[in-house]
Order: sequence, then structure tokens, then C-alpha cells
Amino acid sequence: MEIDLEKETALVEAILYLEAEPVGEAKLVSISGLARDVVDTALENLAAKYAQENSGLELSRIGGGITISPKKEYWENLRDRYGKRNESRLSRAAMETLSIIAYSQPITRAEIEQIRGVSADNMIHLLKERDLVKEVGQKDVPGKPAQWGTTREFLKLFRLDSIADLPKLNERETDRFELEGQEG
Repeated sequence: MEIDLEKETALVEAILYLEAEPVGEAKLVSISGLARDVVDTALENLAAKYAQENSGLELSRIGGGITISPKKEYWENLRDRYGKRNESRLSRAAMETLSIIAYSQPITRAEIEQIRGVSADNMIHLLKERDLVKEVGQKDVPGKPAQWGTTREFLKLFRLDSIADLPKLNERETDRFELEGQEG
């Protein structure tokens, strides 16, 4: 069977367009019926196609999957209209709490409150409702408090492939996220 790389690339592009969520390479192989190396080549072709200046799209790796999305330079202008429909902006307090969780995870409510200096119950509840944070375990101390971490939805919202892609903090910012009495 002869491989027509243009058609195979178009098929992978159509799958990425139709899927609502980022898709892993294995799932692309399964859906398309193509060999893994053909899918990999198709993804390389799409990345090159979208890298051109006349394209407003790019292949993005988000949460371990691949999706077609607007280029970052255009997304800021488009987010309000095309971002998650029921998503209202997060308050400053919610963003601060989310940042603490993202940079310090896994972290308990009490540790968040120690860093913020105020109660975190409402903010954690709000972030959990929005599926941006979840319980990721329990700390091995008396009372076994829940530990919080970010979700795949968090990665999608901030267009990150993994938590390692968070912007790096400078020394002053890093100190802000450390609990008193802890060595960094």
C-alpha cells in the first residue's frame, strides 16, 4: 500500500480539528489507522505548515496531548470570545491561591493559608468547582490533611504541556511560595 503523505497529513489534521480535547499520539494512530511513524511525520508536516507566518494556528502540546490552537500571539485577543464559555475571570485571590498550589504542589489548605495569611477554604472550593485543582493525596502528618494539586483543565487553561512549563520564578518570587521555617 502506497503512502500519500499529503493525504495522511490532512487526515491527522482533520482528526485534531474534530477532537474537542488534546489527543495523544497513540490515540491518533488508533483513530487514523495509520502507522506511528506516519502519524509522527504528519505531525511534523503540520507543525511546519503552521509555523509559517501566514498561519494563525499552531500545534500545541497541552496536558500530554496535541491540539490545533491559535498561535499564542493571537490568543490574547481571542480568549475573551473563544475561551471556555462559562468561565468568568478568576479573582485576584483565586489566582493567588491557584499560583500557590501550582508552584508548591502538593500542598495542604493550612500551608496555603500560612503563605497567603488568610483563609483559603472559599478559594479552594471555587478552584475545585472550576476543575482547576483536585485532591492529590494526604499529607503523612497527624490528621492526614488533604493535599492539593493542579488538574489537566489547569494545563489546558494556561496552555501548558506539563507543570514543568510554568514560568520560572525569580528569587524574590520563590521566597514568597516557601513556608516559613522551610529550607528551599
